[in-house]
Amino acid sequence: MKLKNPRQIQLIRESGIVLARTLRRLGEMVEPGLPLIELDSQCRSLLRAAGARPAFLGYMGFPSALCVSVNEEVIHGLPTRRTLREGDVVSLDIGVDLEGYISDAAATFPAGQISRDVEKLLLATREALECGIAAARPGGRVQDISRAIYDHVTAQGYGVVRPYCGHGVGFAVHEEPQVPNYVSRGPNPRLKPGLVLAIEPMINLGGDDVEVLDDDWTVVTADRSVSAHYEHTIAILDDGVEIMTRAEESVEVS
Repeated sequence: MKLKNPRQIQLIRESGIVLARTLRRLGEMVEPGLPLIELDSQCRSLLRAAGARPAFLGYMGFPSALCVSVNEEVIHGLPTRRTLREGDVVSLDIGVDLEGYISDAAATFPAGQISRDVEKLLLATREALECGIAAARPGGRVQDISRAIYDHVTAQGYGVVRPYCGHGVGFAVHEEPQVPNYVSRGPNPRLKPGLVLAIEPMINLGGDDVEVLDDDWTVVTADRSVSAHYEHTIAILDDGVEIMTRAEESVEVS
């Protein structure tokens, strides 16, 4: 677990601002008929213009600048020439490397009109992220975040993805500690000032189970139900928590 000093947090904050602006711009592109590959191309262009680079590109061999996951695809979807259709939802997950400091965030966007059930899923997943962030406090524990997310979504009957979870971030794409979206028997470290985390509920309209497609990247729901994914990078500070990847730049949470 690598704690960051104030200067390092400021540099991650700047990375997060670039990410938030990029994700907002990409989300505005989402509409029926859009080829997924155009999202990847635009992501590269936006980051290049900001003096940043896509942190995911080449990470463990990943071939794209961002993860583009449609409907039953949970995470790590590849931006192909497939076009979005009316009623699809697409999750965009971006890592930004700005001068060696990394932020990570995701959101799920509708293409046109979506069903009421899927709309409710997206809302519940956004709320779960906010619940997890609200539960993160200096001196608390990782499982405070996990429990808040899990309790919110399971009360509404949704499935919670277990093999993939949130994590530390800042110096690398993935750092310790892991931040599960359910309460596990694993490590439960204390949330110390200087800790930077990516919190990311991945919630399914159906069951919990997932599997990986033959491309060795794309994770899908086992029952092929729609999944939603929202993520923010946050910093634990002496006096609270800061969300570092909001579109309105950084936001402190009391």
